Amino acid sequence: MTLTDALTESAAVTARVDRSLDHFLQRRIEGEPDRAARHLLVVLRDFVLNGGKRIRPLFCYWGWRGAGGAADDPDLITVAAALELFHAAALIHDDIIDHSDLRRGRPTVHLSLGKWHAEQDWQSESGAFGQHAALLAGDACLVWSEEMYHDSPLVARDERARRLFARLRISALYGEFLDLVGEARGGELSDALKIIRHKTASYTIRYPLQIGGALAGADEALLGAYDTFGLLLGEAFQLRDDVIGLFGAPELTGKEPLDDARKGKPTALITVARNMAAPAQRARLDLLYGSEWLGVDDLAELRDVVRATGAPAVIERMIGERHAGAVQALRGAGLRPVALVELESLAAACVYRER
Repeated sequence: MTLTDALTESAAVTARVDRSLDHFLQRRIEGEPDRAARHLLVVLRDFVLNGGKRIRPLFCYWGWRGAGGAADDPDLITVAAALELFHAAALIHDDIIDHSDLRRGRPTVHLSLGKWHAEQDWQSESGAFGQHAALLAGDACLVWSEEMYHDSPLVARDERARRLFARLRISALYGEFLDLVGEARGGELSDALKIIRHKTASYTIRYPLQIGGALAGADEALLGAYDTFGLLLGEAFQLRDDVIGLFGAPELTGKEPLDDARKGKPTALITVARNMAAPAQRARLDLLYGSEWLGVDDLAELRDVVRATGAPAVIERMIGERHAGAVQALRGAGLRPVALVELESLAAACVYRER
């Protein structure tokens, strides 16, 4: 099940967001006279437009529609596209931090730029060049997301939406820092959930939904319902990501499952597995998870150990509870009926997926 398979109107919104992003980025490519800078922009455009679920734009859109916003407002699409550009920046930077080679089934931006450097037979080390150039590409996405967002007339006249965008950005950055700290020192389930709330839930669902609602004039009661829905569903979304990250097939996820395991990502799944493990299981988890030498056979063993602890079943219960609570928060909140139906469908697609 995918987001756009289930939602016809959402598929149309996704296409409009993609056209907005393509127009914005293509203008910058065409206006860039320097060959090297133009190549960077082409790589960036390809990364932004090829792949991705457009989750943040969709929640922004349905938050807008739920509060009475019109179905065809082009300024709202611009706002939604700005959120996707911010997400692109986060992915590019995250892949640099994690030393990842794959994203959406293709080489990561820093890897692509490093390969391009090598092909030019330039001076300096290609890997370092790729990382530095990708860092700047991600920074460009941050600047442009700000430009797109604040250029919208809707945002210009809504102070709440401006505050929410600021919260979205700082929450994502704070969550990334907490993730780094978690890798360094480990932690408890409460620490893993705190990372999820900031790094994923708030900037993926909570704030995009509230931004859309605020721009359509939602009252505080509706924004409160959006807040509860966004946090609970965002946690469920990331918990599903944790399961997919360890057990998912690369041909579906577009990512290498060994990456997070080698990094020792402090996921809720691994934290629960450690808490539930017998002494021998805990010893194997500690040996395998976070080991740079982890190979395919080791990954298979790691998966077996995690399953044997019973942790996946616990995470599935947590996902189900959060999904149910999120949907309940919307019912009776006064949303437009079409938005309620679509948000419930979108919630199910976010939680019960294979990639």
